[in-house]
Amino acid sequence: MNLVDDARALQGDLVQLRRVLHREPEVGLSLPRTQERVLDALAGLPLEISTGTNTTSVTAVLRGGRRSVDAAQTVLLRADMDGLPVTEQTGLDFAAQNGAMHGCGHDLHTAALVGAAQLLSRHRDHLAGDVVLMFQPGEEGWDGAKVMVDEGVLHAAGRRADTAYGMHVFSCQKPQGRFFSKAGTLLAASYKLTVTVRGAGGHGSSPSTARDPITAMAEMITSLQTMITRTFDVFDPVVVTVANVQAGSRHNIIPDDARFEATVRCYSPTTYEKVPAALRRVLEGVASAQRVEVDVTVAPEFPMTINDIDEVAFGAEVVSDLMGEDRYETVTHPMAGSEDFSYVLQEVPGAFIGLGACMPGADPAAAPMNHSPRAQFDDAVLADAATIYAGLAVRRLDKARSDNAAVAAGSDAR
Repeated sequence: MNLVDDARALQGDLVQLRRVLHREPEVGLSLPRTQERVLDALAGLPLEISTGTNTTSVTAVLRGGRRSVDAAQTVLLRADMDGLPVTEQTGLDFAAQNGAMHGCGHDLHTAALVGAAQLLSRHRDHLAGDVVLMFQPGEEGWDGAKVMVDEGVLHAAGRRADTAYGMHVFSCQKPQGRFFSKAGTLLAASYKLTVTVRGAGGHGSSPSTARDPITAMAEMITSLQTMITRTFDVFDPVVVTVANVQAGSRHNIIPDDARFEATVRCYSPTTYEKVPAALRRVLEGVASAQRVEVDVTVAPEFPMTINDIDEVAFGAEVVSDLMGEDRYETVTHPMAGSEDFSYVLQEVPGAFIGLGACMPGADPAAAPMNHSPRAQFDDAVLADAATIYAGLAVRRLDKARSDNAAVAAGSDAR
């Protein structure tokens, strides 16, 4: 079985599928065209396919030819499929024209997992267990992974998945073709902070007669940054970024209300629990000092993405064996992004692996980042991504079979 060569033979088809998906991105939990494309690409393979009830997900189960009915394990492989509400500005000849964009590379994830399905189906007789292929809508803030978990994706093969693996491409940061990950926390947990400041409007010429929500809001925004550095350990950091501010209608009218939104990121369960109270304390304190009222909502978004120590080490071994040791990097620090594959990893041990997909000739340190309207991803990585998806499943099932045999032999010896 030569997964690398077989995957390279699929490269042209995977690029074609990726570019079709890229041209027609869909946002959220309802991705009917994307679902149709995936189902068409999987047609004819020996898969047990089901679709979601509350989302347009696709779940495909492949039964291994070497599986032991009473002892077979199950590996889950996941790819997200949704795009972003961003108008594409890449200038690519297959760029989206519908006001949405695959600016986070989910089109590559989907095509790569289709490739893995084809590879695994071709080598089904060598599989020592079952594989669940999880094609997920709604990663970008819609909790699509949680929806699929609630609908039973972890039990799609008839028993709970033993291990789960996900992958994510990056348009920058790492060289093209470099796989990377780390044990423990890889990606941050996140909150959405929404703050409404309620004052009393007035004329801009007489601010003393009003209770100005804008100056109060400005002080809140700057005070949050001071609070973060004075409250939380520099080695267990918190990130607060205010990215949406709304206030006023004219240059000489003090409004009644002002509003801002922020994303909040952190990396440990202890800090995650402390953050909401710390935010409220500062915001309510400024409001009191400025004689305004404040409504604060701290809404949880994603938990931390935490890699199992053994599974991420196994993933590094698979990449190194199939691609070469120079193709895998153990990163030192977690990343500030968040990812709803965390809901899967809360339930079963597994690993989330990054893959550099920077365009040829681009500087990874300067290339537009994921979510940028100018982000571009090199689809030359598709065959390798499909290889690693498939290799993780094949080798993890082989390992489980060997481990079970060793345990049985030890029992017999006793």
